[in-house]
Formats: sequence, C-alpha cells, structure tokens
Amino acid sequence: MSTSDPLPQTQPEVTIVVTPRERFSKSEESLESVYAHTEVPFDLVYVAGKPPKHTREFLEHHAAQRGFELIVADHHLSPNQARTLGLARVSTPYVAFVDNDLMVTPGWLARLLDCARSTGAWAVGPLYFEGEPGQRIIHMAGGDIRIEGTPGRRSFGTVHRHQGLPLDDCPVTLMREAVDFVEFHCMLVRTDALTKLGGLDPRLLSTREHLDLCLAITGEGEQVYFEPGSEVTYLTPPPVERTDIPFYLRRWSEAWNRSSLEHFCDKHGIDPSYVD
Repeated sequence: MSTSDPLPQTQPEVTIVVTPRERFSKSEESLESVYAHTEVPFDLVYVAGKPPKHTREFLEHHAAQRGFELIVADHHLSPNQARTLGLARVSTPYVAFVDNDLMVTPGWLARLLDCARSTGAWAVGPLYFEGEPGQRIIHMAGGDIRIEGTPGRRSFGTVHRHQGLPLDDCPVTLMREAVDFVEFHCMLVRTDALTKLGGLDPRLLSTREHLDLCLAITGEGEQVYFEPGSEVTYLTPPPVERTDIPFYLRRWSEAWNRSSLEHFCDKHGIDPSYVD
C-alpha cells in the first residue's frame, strides 16, 4: 500500500438510533453533541416523528451533509414506535438508543461498548445526569425493581439510585455492576437480543417501556449493566417551546399514560393499585 492510499475504514459495530422523547427544541444541540463526542465508528438513524418545520430543515441539511438516515413521519410517534422504525434499519451487532434531548460526553459510547463486550450484558446504561451538564446532578446511577406478591396481585416499585444528588455528594463510589434496569434516555442493547425478545412493545405508548425491556432481559436469565464511566445528561424541561407543545401534550396525555399503565400491569401480572 502506498502512502497515498486511503486507510481502510473500520466497520461500525453500533448504530445510534435517535428518537423524540417529549419535545424537539433540543434536537440541534443534542445531535451536535453526539457528533462532537463520539469517537468510535458508528452508523446513525434519526427518527424525527413529525418535527416542526425549522427542526426538519436542520435535520434534512445535516442528514445530507453527514450521511445519516433520516425518517420523518406525517404524525407524532410514541417513543417505542420511533425506536422500532429505527431498529428496522440496524444491521450492526449493537444499537444505542438515544433520546433527542440528550447531551453526551467524550468516551460515552466506547465505554458502553466495552462494558457490553466485557460482561456479555444484553443492555447497558450510563450514568445519567439531569438538568444542565455542568450541574452534574444525578438522574440515575442504575435502577432497582421491587415486585412482590402473586401474579395478578403483585405490587411494583422502582428506585433511581442516588437521584437528585450532586455527583460530589454521592455517598458511594459508583462502579460497573449488574442492575435491574436502565433507561431509554440512553441505552446500548445487543441487536440479536432484541430479535430474540420480539422487539419493543408498541402498546407501551408513554411510560415503562424501559422497564418492560429490562424485565424481559432478566427474565431470560441475562443481565442489564450500569457503566458509570459513560456519562450523559438528560436536558429536563422546562422550557418547552411553543412548537413543542402539540407533541408534548400528546406524549404525556392521559389516554397514552393510562393505556400504557394498564397494558404494563396486565402483561406483568401487577395490580394497578400498587404501582409507584
């Protein structure tokens, strides 16, 4: 090979699938963060749902410039509907689901991949912060699930470890470990695991879809891991811009919330009266 020959390209082993969480106004900032701080090779599929005109124009421009696939619908999509559309385009061994209001940090994806390879985990989540990135307020450092009782009458609860604490005030040293659940703000999953599990449940429209997937994984005797070396920040609202309001109201509508809760409880044998 001569010195003028191009270097061979490393084949990506992960596809980042970006989907709307609850608004569109952080889409530009979030996408720039992903491209600025992701060092490993990756494919990217961006499912925009039905974004406002200015957001769509931004995404169309950058899809053409950067070569990622953009999927735009003529109606608002629930998060799992959007993830499923993105997942159908994935041909890599891993998929990293990322919400469109997430800020990432250098090494975020490489460390999730390292954890998945080293442990064999079917899903891996990072250390999640909330608010503004500089505040470093923990949103979740891995999650715990409590299920008690017999099927049909079970109670169900969850704990976001260390939520609301500044990282400097966390009383323990955070370490890589198996946990009960991680969240779709950012979640790395083995693609073949999703195939084996039958994909993501489309009837979970607004809540508990991350819990459903993690319960399915542990139900197969496999593991979900927390990787604190990977750090991301969920940009929590407010504000919500005027152009965000139609999707925001549908995303958190009583109809979607109630339907999701009822389906989740029926599926997992939980009494809806005992869900926190």
